[in-house]
Amino acid sequence: MSVFASGSGIGSWPGIKPREAAEVVVGELAGGLPHIVELPARGVGADMLGRAGALLIDVAIDIVPRGYRVAARPGAVVRRAVSLLDEDMDALEEAWEVAGLGGGERALKVQAPGPITLAAELELANGHRAITDAGAVRDLAASLAEGVAAHRAALARRLETPVVVQFDEPSLPRALGGRLGGVTALSPVAPLDEAVAVALLDTCVATVSGEVLLHSCAPELPWKILQDSSFNAVSVDVNTLAAADLDGIAAFVESGRTVMLGVVAASAPPRRPSTEEVAAALVAVTDRLGFARSALRDRIGVTPACGLAGATPEWARLAIELSRTAAEAFAEDPDAI
Repeated sequence: MSVFASGSGIGSWPGIKPREAAEVVVGELAGGLPHIVELPARGVGADMLGRAGALLIDVAIDIVPRGYRVAARPGAVVRRAVSLLDEDMDALEEAWEVAGLGGGERALKVQAPGPITLAAELELANGHRAITDAGAVRDLAASLAEGVAAHRAALARRLETPVVVQFDEPSLPRALGGRLGGVTALSPVAPLDEAVAVALLDTCVATVSGEVLLHSCAPELPWKILQDSSFNAVSVDVNTLAAADLDGIAAFVESGRTVMLGVVAASAPPRRPSTEEVAAALVAVTDRLGFARSALRDRIGVTPACGLAGATPEWARLAIELSRTAAEAFAEDPDAI
């Protein structure tokens, strides 16, 4: 059974207290796929792109009015990102030990921006997106892959457990479709070539090694590219899916890989749903893929629709609990749902 055929969270979490967040995530997902938390409310260096500052090897970033920029040397932003990540790792290790998960086979998930999103959202010194410079894109992808591999290995040693990796690629569809804005209307960003995209993604998968997942909440995912890539699993928001996406998911699953479906709302709905209702929403999607439910029981995972940074702490806890229990129900007896 795939490690991704379980309940998990996306990564981001509300609040600014890593120990409290880690205790909740590890506690609620001890029977699923726990993950290290991201707490973007802490500010610079704590969001998805800022965390890259703690992971990149021999590449530094800094903050500018529009976001993050590649810098000549490490400064306060990188130091802050490293400090925040260290704090998150310490909090996770404490929660892991309290839960008695050390030394077992229970896997852990870590998250990082994917190479295409990183290049799309980081600026170069000239103000242009890094994705406009082929050399910068290659260097960023190599640096990211090496850094995430080291991060994965460090946590695997500390927790004595398998660690899987999630690359977040919210900007992937816009990069491929030529929908990234340039510095001015006279400097458009050209669409990223599909072969280049696959090569960048596969570079990261090969360097990190082990089980690797691509996550995106964005619509219009490029399923041909995902099918051609080396990713073991893909995580999507079911609210973005169209008929073409269902065909892509079916082909991806048929290749022996896993899809994690974001069927739990990322913010609290007017009425609290039950596990049975979440499981019903799950099979409403899987039943459209053309497979018997029993054939999918080890190929489908469950997550919130997207990150939970904007949720209340109460809903964030319930969202991952519902993700885990719905995944368990589907894996145990999907035909009973």
